[in-house]
Amino acid sequence: MLDTNVAVSEFAVKPLPFLGIRSAYQRFGQIAMILCDTAMVILAFGLAYQLRFYGGITIAPDVPVDAAKYLEWILLLIPIWIGIFWFMRLYDYHYLLGGTTEYTRAMNACTISMMLVVLTSFLLPDVQIARAWLILSWLLSSLFVCIGRFALRRVAYQMRDRGYFVAPTVIVGVNQEALALANQLRDRRNSGLAVVGFVDEPREDVPPSQRRSYGGFPIVGDVASLSEVVGTYGIQEVIIAGTALTDEQRVEVLERVINLPGIELRLSSGLYEILTTGMQVTTRNAVPLITLNRLRLSRVESALKTLMDVILIMLCLPVLLPLFVVIAVLIRLDSPGPIFYRRRVLGVRNREFDALKFRTMAVDGDKLLEQRPDLLVELKENHKLKDDPRITRIGRLLRKTSLDELPQLLNVLRGQMSLVGPRMITPQEAEMYGAMHLNLLTVKPGMTGLWQVSGRSDLSYNERVRLDIHYIRNYSIWLDLQILIVQTLPAVLAKRGAY
Repeated sequence: MLDTNVAVSEFAVKPLPFLGIRSAYQRFGQIAMILCDTAMVILAFGLAYQLRFYGGITIAPDVPVDAAKYLEWILLLIPIWIGIFWFMRLYDYHYLLGGTTEYTRAMNACTISMMLVVLTSFLLPDVQIARAWLILSWLLSSLFVCIGRFALRRVAYQMRDRGYFVAPTVIVGVNQEALALANQLRDRRNSGLAVVGFVDEPREDVPPSQRRSYGGFPIVGDVASLSEVVGTYGIQEVIIAGTALTDEQRVEVLERVINLPGIELRLSSGLYEILTTGMQVTTRNAVPLITLNRLRLSRVESALKTLMDVILIMLCLPVLLPLFVVIAVLIRLDSPGPIFYRRRVLGVRNREFDALKFRTMAVDGDKLLEQRPDLLVELKENHKLKDDPRITRIGRLLRKTSLDELPQLLNVLRGQMSLVGPRMITPQEAEMYGAMHLNLLTVKPGMTGLWQVSGRSDLSYNERVRLDIHYIRNYSIWLDLQILIVQTLPAVLAKRGAY
C-alpha cells in the first residue's frame, strides 16, 4: 500500500496556480513560442526590407520600392509561417527544450516556408518580389527564430530550477538501471521532470520498514497502488525501468496507467547503464524496433563542436606559435632525443591514432624505471606515477603547467581530438573500462575535460571513468565552454593533480 509518510519535499514541484495541469502549462508555453516566433519573423522581414531597399544589398536594382505592398506580403506570410511551424511540430513539447533538434526543425521550417513563397512568385507572374529581400528574409528568419527559441529555453530552464513547468514523475521498478535513470533525470533543468520516487513490488525477503527508500529516493508505493500514487503526488510521467520488472509486471503497469488521463507512460530501453548514445524507434511490419546511434553527437552538434575548436585555436595562434618554438628549444637543450612523443590511443569508432605531446621523459627512462619494482606496480594500476624518475627537468615543468599537451592541438585540427572531451585511452586501458569503453569511442577524446578539471591524476581510476561517462551523457556546447573557459584555466594555474 501507499506510504504517505515518506518525505518527498526535496522533489516537490511548484505548479503555478493557473497552470496546475500539464495541458494548461503546455498551452501557455505554446502561446509564448508562437508570440516569440511571430515577433522574430516580423523582425526578420522588416530588417530584410531595410537592408534591401535602404542598405544597398540588391540583386536586381530595378525592383521598385513599395512599402505598402511588402507590408501586405508580411501580414499574409506570418500566419503561413506559423502554420508551417505547427505542421513541422515546432510547438510539440516532445521536440522542445533540449538538444539541437528544435533548431534544426526551425531552420527547415523557414526554408520550406520561403520555398513556397518563391514557388508562388513563379506561378503568379504579376507578383514582383525583390529576390534579395527573399534571400535576406530566409536567412534572418532562420537566425532570429533560433535566437528567440534559445532565449525562451533559458527562461524555461530558470523556471524549472525554481520548480515550475516540470512534470512530477515516478519510476516503476527498483534496481541499478532504475537508480541510474533517477539520478540522470534528477536534473530537472534539462529533463523537465521531477522524480518523486520509485514504485516497487513488495519483496518477502525485505521487511516494509526497510523499504522506504532506495539510493536516496523514496519508495512511494507498489504497482497495486500505482493509481493512488498518481493521484496523491499529481504524477504526469510514469517511467518503467525495463530490466526491473517481469513481462507480467510490465503488462500490469500498462493496464493500470493506460486509461489514466494526462499520463505519459515511458519504457526505458534497459541499456541505459552501459550505453550513452541515443536511439531511434523504427517500425518493420508493425514491429517497433530500437536502432542505436553509433555516435553520441548528432551531425549538427559535431559540426558546432568542430567549428568552436577551430575558431579558438586560430584565435590563439599568435601566442601559441612562439611558445611552441621556445618549448622545442628548451627540450633540445635539456636532454637528447626527439621533441615530440607519440602515444598510440583510441579515437572515435575505435580508430587508433598517435596523440602528440612534448617529450617530458628521458629516452632511456624505461631502464631507470626497471630499478623500481614498486613504481612498476603503481604504473600498472593507475597508468600514472606521482614521482616518476623518467621525467626530465624541463619535462617536470611542462607537466606541472600542462604545456606538454599543446601539440595535441594538431590532433584537434586533424579531426582526431577535440579541445574538450573524455580522456584518451590506450588499447590496453580499454579493457579496464569493460563495456563502458564503447561509450568513450562515441565522441572524440579531449585535451581537457571533466576529469582534468576535477583533480586529474589525484582521482581514482573509477572516478575518472565516472566523470567521462557523465560528460558524454550530458554533453552540450555550453558544458564545453564552461569546462574550457571557467574551469580549465583555474585548474591549470592551481596545478591540481598535474604530475
